[in-house]
Amino acid sequence: MAPPRTPKLFIAACSLMLAAACGVPAPEKGAAVLGADAPAQGLAATHAEGDLAFGAPHRFATGVTISVSAPKSFRPSASAYPQSPRAVAFGIEVTNAGEGTYRLSGLSVTGEVDGETTSVKQVVDPVQGYNGVADAGKDVAPGRSVHLNLAFAVPDRPVRLRLQVRPSQSEPVAAKYCGKV
Repeated sequence: MAPPRTPKLFIAACSLMLAAACGVPAPEKGAAVLGADAPAQGLAATHAEGDLAFGAPHRFATGVTISVSAPKSFRPSASAYPQSPRAVAFGIEVTNAGEGTYRLSGLSVTGEVDGETTSVKQVVDPVQGYNGVADAGKDVAPGRSVHLNLAFAVPDRPVRLRLQVRPSQSEPVAAKYCGKV
């Protein structure tokens, strides 16, 4: 008896709805489109110019795979910097499937709110466990993963947030995650 497919179909449907909400263009003719039965390491961006739904992994040519979790809205504590009426937090999973060691200090995460090109500011709130990239000097050996929790200041109203993540600032391709927060 085959296992139920409902969770995979539900996740695929949710990802499709989030992608549609962010205006993801259709894949170019000849682009690979992976289905729900594809292996996890193959669920990378199928269109370099398109946005990914939060939770979808993106594999870079270097072998580094990055996945950004769904956003979690919270009110920063009084000791947070910078002060903001609201922030959103993300879990970022970095997996090194390349041949060489990946230096975490190269990770670049930038964002924009409602299409505004001014970048969102990272919030450091130790009281709530958001310390930024605390292990920036850490090396990630091939076959290993690191989980980070980052938070960013956003307006105190629902907005569309797009994060761009690169394994290094010199990486020409960014994994772009988009959604309402």
